[in-house]
Amino acid sequence: MSLPDTFNFAEHLFALNRGRAQKTAYVDDRGALGYGQLEDRARRFAAALLADGVQREDRVLLLMLDSSDWPVCFLGSLYAGAVPVAVNTLLTADDYAYMLEHSGATAAMVSGALLPVLQEAMAKGTNQVHRLFVSQPTAALPENARNLDSAIAAQQPLAAPAATSPKDHAFWLYSSGSTGKPKGTVHTHANPWWTAELYGKPVLGLTENDVCFSAAKMYFAYGLGNALTFPLSVGATVLLMAERPTPDATFRRWTGAHKPTVFFGAPTGFAGMLASPHLPAREAVALRMCSSAGEALPGEIAQRFKQHFGCEIVDGIGSTEMLHIFISNRPGDIRYGTTGRPVEGYEIELRGEDGKPVPVGEVGDLYIKGPSTAVMYWGNPEKTADTFREGWTKSGDKYSRDADGYYTYAGRSDDMLKVSGIYVSPFEVEATLMQHPAVLEAAVIGKQDADGLTKTKAFVVRKEGQSVSEDELKAFVKERLAPYKYPRFMEFVDELPKTATGKIQRFRLRERETQ
Repeated sequence: MSLPDTFNFAEHLFALNRGRAQKTAYVDDRGALGYGQLEDRARRFAAALLADGVQREDRVLLLMLDSSDWPVCFLGSLYAGAVPVAVNTLLTADDYAYMLEHSGATAAMVSGALLPVLQEAMAKGTNQVHRLFVSQPTAALPENARNLDSAIAAQQPLAAPAATSPKDHAFWLYSSGSTGKPKGTVHTHANPWWTAELYGKPVLGLTENDVCFSAAKMYFAYGLGNALTFPLSVGATVLLMAERPTPDATFRRWTGAHKPTVFFGAPTGFAGMLASPHLPAREAVALRMCSSAGEALPGEIAQRFKQHFGCEIVDGIGSTEMLHIFISNRPGDIRYGTTGRPVEGYEIELRGEDGKPVPVGEVGDLYIKGPSTAVMYWGNPEKTADTFREGWTKSGDKYSRDADGYYTYAGRSDDMLKVSGIYVSPFEVEATLMQHPAVLEAAVIGKQDADGLTKTKAFVVRKEGQSVSEDELKAFVKERLAPYKYPRFMEFVDELPKTATGKIQRFRLRERETQ
């Protein structure tokens, strides 16, 4: 597989779908947008950017809730040769002030509901933004802002796409670390194409008959693939939701007028839905497959979900740096509790502390090589050199591989615990605790005992109306895992700290212990 010397990813998607102009591409909270309308609006927006002085390769901030205006602005920017910087909608004004300065964005596309926090960010630091395009304004607009719909209506569609190459910078996503500032991860026009060709089409088997719905928002690498790259590469329809993906909000879409056939979620979301008293009946939904990523999916959750809906959850691991999933289970070939096997087109290595590959069954640091790798972290040569090494990308995850080639998650490199001189995966202990019928969620960290030795501590969220004691849970784990792994300390909590994608923030729990 190879691409021509001139390749613009937005034009590639538009060309694929010109034969289905009347078909619905997106359904959001306001209504439907056809494929023909998507191309028309995106190309008019491309013209609006250029008319406002945005130059080829200029960065433009994209701070929007999930609606059909998001792909219009993202694809319109690519079509014009600008570089959209898609950012998380749940951050603070300080975060956006940093991103505006760091990216050097010259324009911004923003949802009306998020305009106040962006204005606060612009007032905090230095930035180069000269124009705001506001989607669904909620109040009178400031002087340098235009209503997005008006800006689009005022232009003719841009006649031709920017003559970008597959290796040209196309867009940024910010990768958040548990420490330090977020990293501007730069992707090319070719990278999303590779994720569709290697994963979206062959592994997920998406077709134009699918209706895709992603709980992960489009500013995440996972959500971008689920709700834009993959469905638009096959002519499918996408359901978008601006609000948070709570169980009730998700169920309303599953059982609504446009029933999704493929749902993309994360383990904490699936656990929350299964625990909900409003879980729909199997007959009320049209799901044929679900995908899970973000963190490893406990096998027990996947099995309960399949039992209820008759629908498999295909678990995989991806990253912002690789853009989408590179190790995955397959429909019809699912080994519960594992992340599956490498996606064809990607190479995987597990390395020990000496940098050499570890034997089968041993835990090692996960390295990936593949064609969708990011170019760099913008303006951060130290982190770039540390993560991207001679074609390989260091993921920061620990994994083991069995004799059949299936990979099992062992935690983040900075989450691994050494107990009695032996590495313990917090994830393994958490997954075991969650097998108990009274446990909704669990997170495990290291805590020093009175002798200064590291032992495991579990934070446990009980299911509503359920009770279980500390001693019962300790005994439950001891029966199932090696004795040194059971949590010596335990605390029952109402909720666990999480990222916007639902990943448990164990470092927050560690901070809490040291205060």
